[in-house]
Amino acid sequence: VMYLLYCLKESYDVVSQKDIESPGERSLSSTSATSSLSTAGASKGKNSWKLKSIVTLALTLLTSSQAILIVWSKRAGKYEYSVTTANFSVEALKCLLSLIALYRTWNSQGVTEDNRLSTSFDEVSVYPIPAILYMVKNLLQYYIFAYVDAPAYQILKNLNIISTGVLYRIILKKKLSEIQWAAFVLLCAGCTTAQLNPSSDHVLQTPIQGWVMAIVMALLSGFAGVYTEAIIKKRPSRNINVQNFWLYIFGMLFNLVAICVQDFDAVMNKGFFHGYSFITVLMILNHALSGIAVSMVMKYADNIVKVYSTSVAMLLTAVVSVFLFGFHLSLAFFLGSTVVSVSVYLHSVGKPQPQK
Repeated sequence: VMYLLYCLKESYDVVSQKDIESPGERSLSSTSATSSLSTAGASKGKNSWKLKSIVTLALTLLTSSQAILIVWSKRAGKYEYSVTTANFSVEALKCLLSLIALYRTWNSQGVTEDNRLSTSFDEVSVYPIPAILYMVKNLLQYYIFAYVDAPAYQILKNLNIISTGVLYRIILKKKLSEIQWAAFVLLCAGCTTAQLNPSSDHVLQTPIQGWVMAIVMALLSGFAGVYTEAIIKKRPSRNINVQNFWLYIFGMLFNLVAICVQDFDAVMNKGFFHGYSFITVLMILNHALSGIAVSMVMKYADNIVKVYSTSVAMLLTAVVSVFLFGFHLSLAFFLGSTVVSVSVYLHSVGKPQPQK
């Protein structure tokens, strides 16, 4: 899927370049120039539509399969592999992909001040904080599945919208509209509704431990996201692959520490990749590509694409879980996921408009 994204990006860039060059080089008359511009515009619109469609499909598939692959990678209810080594592998793969993208930039644009890999203290000192927050959050996502199933995880992970919005308001002083505050209330209601369990003495399916872990993950994800955006906005001209590279480098370092603290004996005695299966490898690839897909949504599509992908992914995860894990698709879950989807959409379209 990501290869198709890359190929389409290249074709989109080529089409865009031709849109600029062809009128000057091929215009033999005003009529032919107008015709050329019309054809180029139609071609560009068609390619833009294709690009958004493929980005949406890729993000939906990656998002919906993320929780499924983690649960599927278990054997007899536990992970046979080391989750810290899996986390390290994800960061290493993302770092490699960032380097490849950066190498392509150097070949096409040359090495400039904005895409150079600087090792100055001011450059790299800002990345350890978000890296360690993401590391803890990514480790927690493995352990939360002791208390929730894959569909519930897809619902509860949307709580990071609330934490991100509130932290934006507190840290970056961004104003939230009344629609966005209403969306937060709807989101809480939707998450709770989806977890209702009328056939049991327990009102909610997810135990208190699962809710606590989901809230902690949302807070970590929100703070890391806001902090990372503040770094990017501090130097907006800086190449995103350079920023990602340093973020992933520190992610690898912190995950190495986690390996030494938690799984050192197991790794030394059984090997780094002990217990890995084909599903584990797919899971690592999924985690690495998901971040890249989100970046491509922000660059080549729009935020509505992410909203649609998130909404469809919740339902798709539930449907697949019915066949793989015997998940019961209840009316409460369907209504709750619908409310969550509406709240995510309202939060997206309710952003305050800049004053003219």
